[in-house]
Amino acid sequence: MKKDIYVVGAVIVQNEKILCAQRSSSSSLALQWEFPGGKIEANETPQNALIREIQEEMDCEVSIGEQVEHTVYEYDFGIVHLTTFLCHLIHGEPKLLEHHAIQWLLPSELDSLTWAPADIPAVQKLQQMTFSQK
Repeated sequence: MKKDIYVVGAVIVQNEKILCAQRSSSSSLALQWEFPGGKIEANETPQNALIREIQEEMDCEVSIGEQVEHTVYEYDFGIVHLTTFLCHLIHGEPKLLEHHAIQWLLPSELDSLTWAPADIPAVQKLQQMTFSQK
């Protein structure tokens, strides 16, 4: 029986572009693209996990908005339950602390990257959305 892994991802939007993060070469799914985030720990809400993970992984703070997508994807290492949320930067700029690279792309440009399979349904949904500055 494979292990269930509950994770969250941040769809960080700024200037109508979305932050895309490339996994490190030493991680599982090496060099594939994802929405940054990570595992939900015990006694943690998905939103609190996402705030913590973005602080740890990118040294910045985000506000959490509406849910984009929830995907269940079976990898060889386990079954990933990924929930993505729209987010906005409220303090700092994303830094490369754990990822290999980051890019800011328009929704129409997202399919130019090789995404981790669990992230693809969110990518497809985001391509149908438009983001305008408040």
